[in-house]
Amino acid sequence: MNRRTHHEQDATGLHRPVMLAEVLGALAPRDGEVYVDGTFGGGGYSRAILSAAACSVWAIDRDPSALARAAEIAGASGGRLTVILGRFGDMLPLLTAEGIARVDGVVFDLGVSSPQIDDPARGFSFRHDGPLDMRMSDEGETAADIVNGLPERELADIIFRYGEERASRRVAKAIVAYRSHTPITTTIQLAEIVRGVVRRSADGIDPATRTFQALRIQVNDELGELDRGLAAAEALLAPEGRLVVVSFHSLEDRRVKDFIRRRAGQEARPHRHLPEAVSIQRPATFRPLTRRALSPDANEFSANPRSRSARLRAAVRTAAPAWPDDERQAA
Repeated sequence: MNRRTHHEQDATGLHRPVMLAEVLGALAPRDGEVYVDGTFGGGGYSRAILSAAACSVWAIDRDPSALARAAEIAGASGGRLTVILGRFGDMLPLLTAEGIARVDGVVFDLGVSSPQIDDPARGFSFRHDGPLDMRMSDEGETAADIVNGLPERELADIIFRYGEERASRRVAKAIVAYRSHTPITTTIQLAEIVRGVVRRSADGIDPATRTFQALRIQVNDELGELDRGLAAAEALLAPEGRLVVVSFHSLEDRRVKDFIRRRAGQEARPHRHLPEAVSIQRPATFRPLTRRALSPDANEFSANPRSRSARLRAAVRTAAPAWPDDERQAA
């Protein structure tokens, strides 16, 4: 999914994050409370939270360039915004090291930030040529490492699992055939390879979209990071604290939905013929704030049509203790 399109710009030229009113409504910022923006990006949510109440915000981003973008907001906040370089999945040790043991709200805006997708040099977009990188940070393997190094079957599995691309085997075969004589090093190279074997869908979505999504998720371990981030939020949130998550594709939304449902005690009960030991009933650590995922309203969709994939889910923390480490990941 091309995250550049998830955000519109307001009259000042600043990026306005998707579903901002709904996020603030679910988070309900209050004076004197402490909030975590786990995915700082362009700073839109942090800015809005700070404007909504005389509170403090701890923001996290794995991209070093986010710290530079945060300087203006931090300066205007009067010391109420602190930005930490790191992964939101490591939120618990990062904040503990800063002396923060409890917070009143956590918001995640998943995926690639607008500043990252806007920069062709980062390699996220197939609309502009750039190096095939896709790293949200400046560490680890790149998308080029994956497409040039993995066996065909593993490549097909990644594209199918994370991109939900039905033609994953054809795509992987085409990639391996191409790289046998020329390394794949740019976004346009890869996009053209995919377009050569995947037909454009009726809705007009570029054939390369799903493959690029899959590689980006693999490069950045986005689903593993989401699991760790949700568990960290559970450990940090005070009773009545709010968890708000905005996702942009079905894999993310399903994970968030399952996490909240399980922590609210709403998971399907085991079959009555299975041994009792299979099911360990734990006190609910969350209660859902939304019965189902919220979507952008008509006005937002009209102003930013490609925000259509956004989904918001929210929950309120109970006083029950967080689940043990070996049970924190969503089933």
